[in-house]
Amino acid sequence: MSKAGALDLASGLGGKIEKKEVLSAVEQYEKYHNLYGGADEERKSNYTDMVNKYYDLATSFYEFGWGESFHFAHRFNGESLRESIKRHEHFLGLQLALKPGQKVLDVGCGIGGPLREIARFSLVSVTGLNNNEYQISRGKELNRIAGVDKTCDFVKSEIEIGDGLPDIRSTTQCIEALQKAGFEASHTSSPLMTIHVKVIWSKDLAKDSPVPWYLPLDKSHFSLSSFRLTAAGRFFTKNLVKALEYVGLAPKGSQRVQDFLEKAAEGLVDGGKKEIFTPMFFFLARKPL
Repeated sequence: MSKAGALDLASGLGGKIEKKEVLSAVEQYEKYHNLYGGADEERKSNYTDMVNKYYDLATSFYEFGWGESFHFAHRFNGESLRESIKRHEHFLGLQLALKPGQKVLDVGCGIGGPLREIARFSLVSVTGLNNNEYQISRGKELNRIAGVDKTCDFVKSEIEIGDGLPDIRSTTQCIEALQKAGFEASHTSSPLMTIHVKVIWSKDLAKDSPVPWYLPLDKSHFSLSSFRLTAAGRFFTKNLVKALEYVGLAPKGSQRVQDFLEKAAEGLVDGGKKEIFTPMFFFLARKPL
């Protein structure tokens, strides 16, 4: 997990966007959304710009508050967020039955937290696929610091085709997409599945998690090990960003980035409590032998 501090946060804000252009980029990003009067068609036709602006603006906050691995995890009582994330990454390596020396592709790799952990755990080489230049440059620097720059690398390429904000996909649609990509796919114990595919296995890992996946983002929860995510920690970060922006160490517009990330966190918690969606549905799929 990352040990990013205040100066890392300040220097990373805006990603590859020129510091003097960050406020303008924030305004452009906000206008892509209905909440700020944006039009759906404009967002759809400019989804690549919207997605890249988001990751340029948000990545340093992610790393500062959450760590290097931008995902949730099944979590046991007494287990820290950091421990659960590492365990989940080890779980992925074991499910793939990785052997030392094998080559692995991580599609949508962020700044490479999972690929570094899996590379060290399974003794494999991992290439991360990402469409954001800043995340790739940050990931390469973290690879060097971790000592895995000889076995882990990144490739910049488009990952998604669409409007950047698709409708929520059902598990059935996920299986269909895997089939179209040429995979044998699995889904067990669901009466809704009628697609005839070779069963390996799948499961919503969030369902039997003793600790709700959204708990770290819930302001009513307090944790010393994840202090930066608590209400007190977020209040501290808000004022830290305000101070950094005031003295010129962080670009103008940084506070507004934190504001829309706060809204996103609140939405995740509300959606999690209402069980509208899950971020932890696991599919094991493979190419036909």
